[in-house]
Amino acid sequence: MTPQTMAEKILSKRGTKTVFAGELAVVEVDNVMIVDSIAESVIEILETELETLPKYPERVSIVIDHVAPASSVNVAKSHQAARAFAAKTGVKLFDVGRGICHQVLIEERLAFPGAIVLGSDSHSTTYGAVGAFGTGMGATDIAIAAASGKTWLRVPESVKVNLTGELVGDVSAKDIALEMIRVLTADGATYQSIEIHAGDRFSRGERMTLANLCVEAGAKAGMVVPGGEILSMYEVPDWVYPDLGAKYIKEITIDLSSLTPRMSVPSYVDNVETVASLRGKHVDQVFIGTCTNGRLEDLHVAAAILKGRRVAANTRLLVIPASSEVLEQAMADGSLLTIIQAGATLSTPGCGPCMGRHQGVLAPGEVCVSTSNRNFIGRMGDASAEIYLASPAVAAATAIMGSIALPEDLPYG
Repeated sequence: MTPQTMAEKILSKRGTKTVFAGELAVVEVDNVMIVDSIAESVIEILETELETLPKYPERVSIVIDHVAPASSVNVAKSHQAARAFAAKTGVKLFDVGRGICHQVLIEERLAFPGAIVLGSDSHSTTYGAVGAFGTGMGATDIAIAAASGKTWLRVPESVKVNLTGELVGDVSAKDIALEMIRVLTADGATYQSIEIHAGDRFSRGERMTLANLCVEAGAKAGMVVPGGEILSMYEVPDWVYPDLGAKYIKEITIDLSSLTPRMSVPSYVDNVETVASLRGKHVDQVFIGTCTNGRLEDLHVAAAILKGRRVAANTRLLVIPASSEVLEQAMADGSLLTIIQAGATLSTPGCGPCMGRHQGVLAPGEVCVSTSNRNFIGRMGDASAEIYLASPAVAAATAIMGSIALPEDLPYG
């Protein structure tokens, strides 16, 4: 048998035949995820154009997270339509406050090793953290998948990313992901599957950060080969793993032991520099959250740095947990209290200002350090605002200093 990559193996197993890169595959879909901002379009296509309803309602999830709570009457109407559709059809509904779609689906075990998960959000590559084939699609493809329980796609070629060595100091999975994008570039893996070989390193949350950012290199899917914590949380079928000798279009290696904190500077994600080279730039707002870095471990990192300190006088710190589960856990262990006592503002679990629609958009000329995944012009508000992407550790240190900083720059509390 010809060796296969993870993408080839999953698409072969869930389809009707063995497939390889470049071939067409028709596959069963385990979950179709629809976010609030596109829900009305998907519903209209289903009911008006396709004249049908979801074939398997239990495999369809609607998550109200992108603008939650509603920021306007029009948004409220959109949410109302999504709720009515869910009540009528029996599809799963995760309403305001439950959290960000990708975090929620993984918490709910709707994404799992070997699964195929389609999302109406580009960062659906996040599901690759648990060994699933996750990818984003537009409203029409999402509606067709919901109506039929299947989808078709061209099998992507794969890029192999080898991680060697061990992280040192305050370097994190976010820094690895930014370095990976810097090396591959923003279009270096267009319509390809990034297959990350991390061994037994990293928690599920860290793997979510790695998989989440794969789309910023243009990837169709991003998967971390299961290992470590994933093996204790899921039953991973042998057929999920890539074969020795599988064919890759490209291969890169990142030495974790030599990696230092990274930051993506305006206005492209692959415009990556060391944080050390950017020290001292004044920052108006710091945002810790999103599907990239709003998990409990991220809040723990922030709380450890903020403990006993205060946010700088001319800087705002906004913290938004990725889900209600994260919020509850952070409340229970005290980390949320520490963050608030430092002067942070807390908002409803969800996407927050990541797309610049509510809960902390930026004014003209403002500078933001964010743990999110995109820093395009106008992404978080005014087109003249600047967005720098960084890890939770760097974000927390920056909030205290009021300018771009590393944790090592902070005076002892």
